[in-house]
Amino acid sequence: MEQQFGATSTTDEVLSGIDLTAKRVLVTGTSAGLGVETARTLKAHGAHVVGTARDLEKAERAAAPIRAEKNGSYEVVQMDLASLKSVRAAADALVARGEKFDLVIANAGVMACPKSFTEDGFETQFGTNHLGHFVFVNRIAALFNPGSRLINLSSAGHRYSDVNLEDPNFEHSEYTEFGAYGRSKTANALFAVEFDRRHKDKGIRAAAVHPGGIMTELSRHMPPGRLESLIQELNASRAPDEPPFVLKTIPQGAATSVWAGVKAPADLVGGKYCEDCHVAHFENSPGIRSGVRPYALDGEHAKALWALSEAMVGEAF
Repeated sequence: MEQQFGATSTTDEVLSGIDLTAKRVLVTGTSAGLGVETARTLKAHGAHVVGTARDLEKAERAAAPIRAEKNGSYEVVQMDLASLKSVRAAADALVARGEKFDLVIANAGVMACPKSFTEDGFETQFGTNHLGHFVFVNRIAALFNPGSRLINLSSAGHRYSDVNLEDPNFEHSEYTEFGAYGRSKTANALFAVEFDRRHKDKGIRAAAVHPGGIMTELSRHMPPGRLESLIQELNASRAPDEPPFVLKTIPQGAATSVWAGVKAPADLVGGKYCEDCHVAHFENSPGIRSGVRPYALDGEHAKALWALSEAMVGEAF
């Protein structure tokens, strides 16, 4: 009987007994937090891991203890998702090398930052979390091996808001930090849906994952005490039979990424949204505790976002 995993499962538990020797994996955002742990555990099981980071010096410091461990290999390349020039340069360099990938985990992101804009004039969270990955992944799509997977890190934060296809840069709507975050995380899920549809006939699948609530650098823009008050709000709104919300450890938070990317059957997770090492159920009730909003997996919605994204970045895929 297959082992069952859940909210407290760790990366090493999920990958126990799995040999990734000769597999090539790419993980974005490997200077801290979930990205570092994801890279570490995949390399520990034999994979050659390519990490990307905006701050290459910081990522190299994080890479040192990973490289010191046996099995696999690890390299880091520079890429700033808030700059399409940087994204295209990183993608083009990888394509020029021609080395294929068996798994790409779009892990990097920003959360709940004050209103600002990327180098290309996009609202920072949508531009970094979605458009940067949209261009990068599509530019390296030819490097995906048959049987490979794309895992996009979404979030329960997608439940704050759907994407706004009419006003993606908040030119006419009020900006809120978590509203913008929600839009970008919904976009991450919808990108996985459409990428999966476009590539599954080649044996390439895509899924979105919610890692859970974890204390990482992602929360650096939140004011002091905001995370604690958010946890109190979640627990105040929980159902009587629902356990209290607790933060995950980083190995627990990265577990769903490697579960969906390596362990779970491709047909189970393809085009889906996963959390706590399982495929999430649809959930329309108030709050952001668990489940996925139907709008985040809507196929027609995903096609419309793809078209908008192409128009915004000036590139068709």
